[in-house]
Amino acid sequence: MTATLERPVKKRAVKKQKLVLSPSQKKGLRLSRALLWPGLIVAILITQVPFLVTIYYSFQQWNLLRPGSRAFVWFDNYVTVFTGGEFLGSLLATVLITGSSVVLSVVFGLLIALLLDRKFHGQGLARTLLITPFLMMPAAAALIWKWSILDANVGMLNWALSLVGVDPVQWNTNHPVLTIIMVLTWQYAPFMMLILLAGLQSQSGEILEAASVDGAGPIRTFFTMTLPHLRQYIELASLLGGIMLLQVFDPIAIMTRGSGGTKTLSYLLYERAFVGLEIGEAAAYGVITVLLTIIVATVALRLLFKIFSNEGARP
Repeated sequence: MTATLERPVKKRAVKKQKLVLSPSQKKGLRLSRALLWPGLIVAILITQVPFLVTIYYSFQQWNLLRPGSRAFVWFDNYVTVFTGGEFLGSLLATVLITGSSVVLSVVFGLLIALLLDRKFHGQGLARTLLITPFLMMPAAAALIWKWSILDANVGMLNWALSLVGVDPVQWNTNHPVLTIIMVLTWQYAPFMMLILLAGLQSQSGEILEAASVDGAGPIRTFFTMTLPHLRQYIELASLLGGIMLLQVFDPIAIMTRGSGGTKTLSYLLYERAFVGLEIGEAAAYGVITVLLTIIVATVALRLLFKIFSNEGARP
């Protein structure tokens, strides 16, 4: 009987090879970095320097009516913000208006995307017209809704309601929160539609055809296949839309002036700075608003990177 001896196999140490660049490649790399510096410096000057100045102002007691009483009070402005009676109400108004607008925008954006995903004559023109509300200036959109659509005397919506026997409604006065939500939904639904339409077009047509051959109807196919496929796109659209809607100011300033529960954090900041002339307190509101936006933006970017990594990992 012959015994077979097996020698242990030694693993060879794999040495990482150092990337050697030629002089021309090093020169090109230095040139690429040098071309990035002007843009990076401009971005820092535009974004970070004003934010640092805002933080500096938030530590001061500064009322424009009393310029001689300007002094450092450190965190007193933040204490005033959190202990005052306006911050909590503004935060709740911001969450209500932003959350409702995002949900409705996603729902209507999904419905429009489903319609535009079909082939029909004039599809390009229909897409262009449906994107138009998102391309309008927020101030112009607010003025159109305030006078041309919702006005109690000449508004088109009240005219349509009068045809069915409904009395004119003072939308801006009686239903201010609903008014702002309607305007924001109308303006941001096209943005949601673009993202969700991209998700619909990325779905494999062969899978849908196979489901149809197996006897699955359109409703069952949508809820069992299309909607799970769109989950990441819906999350991305919701988070990016939430970031933009947190900063909404024009419709509130033009249509309701913060009355009736529409005083969001952005409008409260404006009110403290340009009505109350309390620059230090307004700066504290601004810092808090920026921090909340950064938190939402961080979640959105992480989700965005996750979507890109998952898409890249697919065969």
